Amino acid sequence: MHDYFRRQLPAATPDELAAIEALFEPRQLARHEVLVRADEVARVGAFVARGCLRSFVVDAKGKEHIIQFAPENWWISDQNSLNRHEPAQFSIDAVEDAEVLLFDATFFRKLSQLTPAFTEFFHRLLQNNVRTLQRRLVLTLSASAEQRYVDFLQTYPTLARRLPQRMIASYLGVTPESLSRIRRELAGH
Repeated sequence: MHDYFRRQLPAATPDELAAIEALFEPRQLARHEVLVRADEVARVGAFVARGCLRSFVVDAKGKEHIIQFAPENWWISDQNSLNRHEPAQFSIDAVEDAEVLLFDATFFRKLSQLTPAFTEFFHRLLQNNVRTLQRRLVLTLSASAEQRYVDFLQTYPTLARRLPQRMIASYLGVTPESLSRIRRELAGH
């Protein structure tokens, strides 16, 4: 974690970096362990130090739809639930055994009080999040399954070999069989 913040906040002093780390609660998550449950109020979000988490919803027919993966150095939370104390829209769990740094609803406010450099960092995080969500929305609505898979590979370069095919298919909105066909077609080019 220290390295991540050191890279993101090069102007932060060692004391500021230590104060930032003190705002987190380190935690080990076992594979499949749930961090946030849909319809319950989220108490924490997470920065992923090792492993991978995902956010997902389950529709009325029991089908899972993966919204986001969060591998190493990614942030994941249901910000609306965390900040407004409303029921979470989606669940978050560990896809792999993971080491995470948990933060609560006061985290970003406390961080901005610790170091002025954080304000710029926070805006970059928000901009990246909005850009990623907008891109995902546009791709989901208008791109072919092949284009969505190529984007998945670009967005999550380390995950294609780490995740079960059914999870990647869920993220893409296709069946595992369709994903197999897409992979074969792309490998043939």
